[in-house]
Amino acid sequence: MLSAFLSAFRTPDLRKKLLFTVGIIAVYRLGATLPSPGVSYGNVQKCLDSIQGGSTGVLNLLDLFSGGALLQLSVFALGIMPYITASIILQLLTVVIPRLEQLRKEGQAGQAKITQYTRYLTLGLGVLQASAFVALARSGQLFNNQCDQFPIVPRGTGIPDWLTLTILVMTMTAGTGVVMWLGELITDRGVGNGMSVLIFTSIAARLPSEGWKIKTTKGWGMFLLVIALVLVVITAVTFIEQAQRRIPVQYAKRMIGRRMYGGTSTYIPLKVNQAGVIPVIFASSLLYLPQLALQFFDPNDPGKVQAWIQNHIVKASAPEHIAIYFLLIIFFTYFYVSITFNPTEVADNMKKYGGFVPGIRPGKPTAEYLDFILSRITLPGALYLGIVAILPNFFFIWLDNQQFQNFPFGGTAVLIMVGVGLETVKQIESQLMQRNYEGFLR
Repeated sequence: MLSAFLSAFRTPDLRKKLLFTVGIIAVYRLGATLPSPGVSYGNVQKCLDSIQGGSTGVLNLLDLFSGGALLQLSVFALGIMPYITASIILQLLTVVIPRLEQLRKEGQAGQAKITQYTRYLTLGLGVLQASAFVALARSGQLFNNQCDQFPIVPRGTGIPDWLTLTILVMTMTAGTGVVMWLGELITDRGVGNGMSVLIFTSIAARLPSEGWKIKTTKGWGMFLLVIALVLVVITAVTFIEQAQRRIPVQYAKRMIGRRMYGGTSTYIPLKVNQAGVIPVIFASSLLYLPQLALQFFDPNDPGKVQAWIQNHIVKASAPEHIAIYFLLIIFFTYFYVSITFNPTEVADNMKKYGGFVPGIRPGKPTAEYLDFILSRITLPGALYLGIVAILPNFFFIWLDNQQFQNFPFGGTAVLIMVGVGLETVKQIESQLMQRNYEGFLR
């Protein structure tokens, strides 16, 4: 990997792309630390120091994806999550709405239209999420009422409250639009997928502070042991992310005019983790719903049902929470794979262009064969996702349940960082091969 980056820096056009990507990342991190108008930056820092990075409830995952910008209500507080949510929603609606399905099949023009819908939906979700987070900050629930003595959005500043809140929501929504634009710039003129690179940057920005926190609270021995476990997890994730089942496909020879076409052999790569990190995000979102519901009850006088939910469903170290989380990931893995990969459509396309799987008849038998193979490899992929995702829960038990709620060394963070890293390196290597192809003879 290091040799690929060194070779890329020696190539002028690739060096420009890499430096452009680094510049966009620097702008993104600057916006993530720039406070929004109307927010007391000093009080925010006092709140973060008073809770010592402890539990922030429903916002743990979102704060991790924003690189810590969410709890500071910075200009880029929402990060890239509204765009990801909009993309997932439109991807699911493609199965339900025939018009979106038709646009997806139209190629580049249809994809451009879907991208335009995604941008509009991103801004709409940005307004809703910004309003919700500003309301939580104003009521003190952004930090679970743990620092009411430090108001995040002070009152009585001489500016009407409604104007302050409106400007704050508009600033955070505009920040979402800028983040979306920065991600598209990286995709078009930089290296890698822009949105994925920004998420990678946000998670990586949390690693030094969280690692140093483990060292200061637990000592060098625990710190080195955690680093060793993290390296083992990253190695295992890298190995499984690269694993795939290759189904051979043979194309028959066809005579068109005076030329012979076809007769080539290729394969269909079915990854073990065909669903990526999406099932983990879905399962996390569902598990956050009970905690959102608890916000409507009095925390000083909880009922039996509320107390049971808090201790067994919301608490990350509870066995019930871990079991439900694991089962939800398995369910959503099968659900998402069934939506994104259509064996019947793949079989029809193969038949249309004269392709077939050796030993399998084209058409319906090929679709049934692909569905059988996909169901076989989805199970280990779902188990792998579930095991990696619940690793942070055991870290909560092992380290400290209150001080390491945003633990970035396992689960979703590792899946995203390894996946983005592998895809970026592959893209760099493919561009290097196009420019410095040596062939078989040197």
